[in-house]
Amino acid sequence: MSELTITFRAPPDSVDVVHAGLDALWRNEPTVAGPDRWAFETAVIELASNVLQHASSHAAILCSLHVVADADALRAVLTDSADEPDIDMRPREMPDPLAESGRGIALINALVDDFDYRRSDLQNIWTLTLSRAAPAASP
Repeated sequence: MSELTITFRAPPDSVDVVHAGLDALWRNEPTVAGPDRWAFETAVIELASNVLQHASSHAAILCSLHVVADADALRAVLTDSADEPDIDMRPREMPDPLAESGRGIALINALVDDFDYRRSDLQNIWTLTLSRAAPAASP
């Protein structure tokens, strides 16, 4: 099992800090299959990007990302100090290809097994879980 915790702030940080952290996690957990890694990392990056880009607050937004990779699943919990978002978390289809926005929640839901949001103690808490594919049987 490998764990990672990253703390960042908007502004001035960018999603690059999340990319770097996940790169370190994959080095410590090389057994994560390529498709699992790609799907999970894309979902986490999309979520972090949305928080950094769209969250609102009267002060800098403090974020903490905790990721756990174990034999069964990849899990991420992102907390942020932004105001409560006005979003619809229900699963949805991708918007029209010409739409300029609205893909984030749909994309995340398509990539992971579970995507949850709750508000607690003035914090937004976003949770992602992806069950890991069973390793290929050796011949």
